[in-house]
Amino acid sequence: MMMTRAFRLAPFAAAALLAACAASAPKPTPPTVVIPGSLDVPGKQVLVRTLWADGVQIYECRKTADASFPAWVFVAPEATLKDSNGTLLGHHYAGPTWEANDGSKVVGAVKAKADAPNPHAIPWLMLETHSTGTPGLFAKVTAIQRVATVGGVAPETGCGTATIGKQERVPYAAQYAQYAPAS
Repeated sequence: MMMTRAFRLAPFAAAALLAACAASAPKPTPPTVVIPGSLDVPGKQVLVRTLWADGVQIYECRKTADASFPAWVFVAPEATLKDSNGTLLGHHYAGPTWEANDGSKVVGAVKAKADAPNPHAIPWLMLETHSTGTPGLFAKVTAIQRVATVGGVAPETGCGTATIGKQERVPYAAQYAQYAPAS
């Protein structure tokens, strides 16, 4: 009888042990990224947070000045923004806009660009931002660096006169470092 009871409890004990080990496992650390000097943030600003984006870059097949050669044109990003613990803090979308779950948001303008180390990744950027939302998490952010990009480049094929208006959603990931004035 005692043996049967032990076998019934064994799966629960194993599950508890696995959960305890997972909870005590060290959190992953972000990769070290060497940011080109051309993407330095202007003025006396301090890093307030780094967000990890996971989403898509949307492209549309459009006519160009030479109508016989349509091309993929960038439309907008769509991504979730998470902290280093994987907590969803907000979303990134057209504008470009970064909106926190609390309604605070900033809109950016590209001030500098650098090629990503991987030619199959979208460029790294430095953007100046201004607040357009309510007070909150992102309200004081005045600059953002997009670095450590993976994927997101426009398709190389599939855009022709017969596919004008077609959209492609290309997966990408990036780190967005948010800066605010030093207090």
